[in-house]
Parts: sequence; C-alpha cells; structure tokens
Amino acid sequence: MKKVIKNIFKMFLLLLAVGIIFIAWANYSIRKESSAFVSYRIADVPETKTALLLGTGKTLSNGMPNAYFYNRIQAAIDLYKSGKIKYIIVSGDNSTKDYNEPEDMQLTLMKYGIPKDKIVMDHAGFRTLDSVVRAKEIFGQNKLVIISQKFHNERAVFLARENGMEAFGFNAADVNKYAGLKTNLREYLAKAKVYWDLLFGVQPKFGGEKIEIK
Repeated sequence: MKKVIKNIFKMFLLLLAVGIIFIAWANYSIRKESSAFVSYRIADVPETKTALLLGTGKTLSNGMPNAYFYNRIQAAIDLYKSGKIKYIIVSGDNSTKDYNEPEDMQLTLMKYGIPKDKIVMDHAGFRTLDSVVRAKEIFGQNKLVIISQKFHNERAVFLARENGMEAFGFNAADVNKYAGLKTNLREYLAKAKVYWDLLFGVQPKFGGEKIEIK
C-alpha cells in the first residue's frame, strides 16, 4: 500500500510539474506572438473601421468603481477622437437582468461624447473568445483594434489572429499591481486555456444573425 501511495504521489508531482511548465510556455508564447501588435501609443495603431472594446464590470464586488472599466473607456474615447476608428463594438456579459456590461459601456461612452450610432452592442461576449470570434462571424470585421489592458490584449489579439483576423491591440492604462493581483494571476490560466480552446475548436456560446456595420 505504501508503494502504491508513493507512486500516486510521484505521478501527481509529475503532472503538476508538466502543468506548470505548460502554463509558463503558453504565457510566454502568447506574449511573444502578440508583442508586435499591441501598443500603448495611438500612433502605432493603424486606421481601422472598427474597434472592439472588451467588457468588464463597472463596479467591483464592494461597490467601488472598477479601474479596469474606466481605463478601457478612456482608451476607447482617446482612440475614437483621434480619428483612427469610426465604430466601437462594446462586447461583454449580459447573462442576468441586473448585469449588463455592453449597456454600461455604451452609456458611459455616450456620456463622454461618443455618438450612439457609432456604438455597436454585442450582448453575447461572455468570454474573450466569444467577443473576438463574434466580431468576425456576426459583425463581419476581418480587421479591428481591440481595446483592453495589455495582459488581456495579448490574449485577445492572439486569438483573433489565430482565427484569421488582422488584429491590433490598443492598451488601456493598467491598474495598481496590487489591486489587480487576482486578475493577473487568473490571466496566467486564461492564456493556457487559449491553446485548449484552439485544439478542440471551441466556438462562441451564441451565434445569431449577421449584423452589418455600415
């Protein structure tokens, strides 16, 4: 019995080591592959018809404003007012009646002067994969600028390019590294899951009729 337990423990340690190595490799690979296509500088962003603003909650669980949300909104405003983009797809989670990321983004953008008819709503952006693939399959965009924080843009741009899109990332300002510790730790696993999704051809949760962005 002791020998069996010892062998099981060894197997567990081996699998743990393999898992850690894979996560490290996935993060390095995605950062490397996307590095040439993400930037904090508007000057580096090509003129593109449409930007994809990735959603997050407007407030934190404690009711405080979410810096990730407002920094992304500011980046979208700056990019739109620079003339580099004409439309903004706001894509996020609307899984419950009282939680609507796309609507929160739309209303906040309008508050800062972005015309309503230049904002396109995607209520089915439950995951980054969904938001990116739907931008192509539902909204017909083969070229776009993705707006989020750098760590998120690396993954989103990588996913978009793996799905045949000419994608670039405009990085919103980061948040305090301590405030964003949980999010950054979760991102390590999310980058590893990208390869799982690609390997098994995971598709967005919802499809729908095509929507033309004129």
